[in-house]
Amino acid sequence: MQSILAEKQLDNNRASWAERLQAITADQVKRELSNPAGKFSLARLVTLLSPAAEPFLETMAQQAHALTIQRFGKTIQLYAPLYVSNVCINSCRYCGYNQTTQIERTRLTIEQAVSDAAVIAGEGFRHLLLVSGEDTKFVSPDYLCELAGKLRQQFSSLSIEIYAMSQDEYAQLFNAGIDGVTLYQETYDRDVYADYHPAGPKADYDSRLDAPDRFASAGMRRIGLGFLLGLTNWRIETLALAEHASYLIKKYWRSQISFSFPRICPATNVQSEWPHLVSDTDMVQMMLALRLCFSDAGIVLSTRETPEFRDNLINLCVTRLSAGSKTNPGGYASETEAAEQFEVADSRSPEEVARMIRSHGYEAVWKDWDVSFNKLG
Repeated sequence: MQSILAEKQLDNNRASWAERLQAITADQVKRELSNPAGKFSLARLVTLLSPAAEPFLETMAQQAHALTIQRFGKTIQLYAPLYVSNVCINSCRYCGYNQTTQIERTRLTIEQAVSDAAVIAGEGFRHLLLVSGEDTKFVSPDYLCELAGKLRQQFSSLSIEIYAMSQDEYAQLFNAGIDGVTLYQETYDRDVYADYHPAGPKADYDSRLDAPDRFASAGMRRIGLGFLLGLTNWRIETLALAEHASYLIKKYWRSQISFSFPRICPATNVQSEWPHLVSDTDMVQMMLALRLCFSDAGIVLSTRETPEFRDNLINLCVTRLSAGSKTNPGGYASETEAAEQFEVADSRSPEEVARMIRSHGYEAVWKDWDVSFNKLG
């Protein structure tokens, strides 16, 4: 993957891509939208992401809606995150868990995590996402395997969103019942990456970039990708993200790719001014363009976004929503002073979100595939 991004100058020296995006014309957009939807090429995505495509968002939305219904039906899958630790040894400048911030740190024991998970299961969820800061000494592979063993009878799918691991460690987790990994590159621009990740294991750009190869090789069924919206030019970042996804789809065709769109949110002791903030319109264009290039990719939207924004995207291309999220460890089972990773914008209950989904004529799906499917070979 490193060589692909370097060859196409998507990991550095990106001025030529900015010029190419600006040079796209309305006629080129019209021609591209007359082609069949759902297949990826970098040239196609450049056209759909260009400023010239903005007046065509309605047409893109109609095509994205039709393609999503064709591939996924009128269903929205619901999931919940369970934060097990906000301890972190990294120094990411945008994150409230940054090791230098003065916050209330909390680690959940196995019993506490099971208690939180029981609340989530009681709300109807059967797809659980385990989340943690880079707390390698406590949230170890052994910890996650033990926790998975206690949770897999309650949940049809267990995924993780934690630090990058080795292939052997990912295989250990897969054998324990964890079937998916979400890992954001944060930014594909090497210089920007170095600026925002000054210390800690996460400062290693290449190790993080190669992590999806490692967990896909270990058998993970779900590959979640994304970048942090707000660090640099979102259009060029989306091109790099798409190249990454295309590479993984070709190499690990048994796994499903999904895209997430985490926008920078307010967090404790973190700067509030960002040089490349992404507007709602920008984000919609990004999501539509990716759908029109990746017909079978999941499109995930979290509670970072407002209720109004999430509601409006139900009829476009979204396939998965989080609901009722608590982004601090222990937040489901009890009142806690533990710091959140970010401020939740959509605080509606899971049932309220499900009711909203049904009001749009969609089915809220709480369960993923059976645990019995999650076997090597």
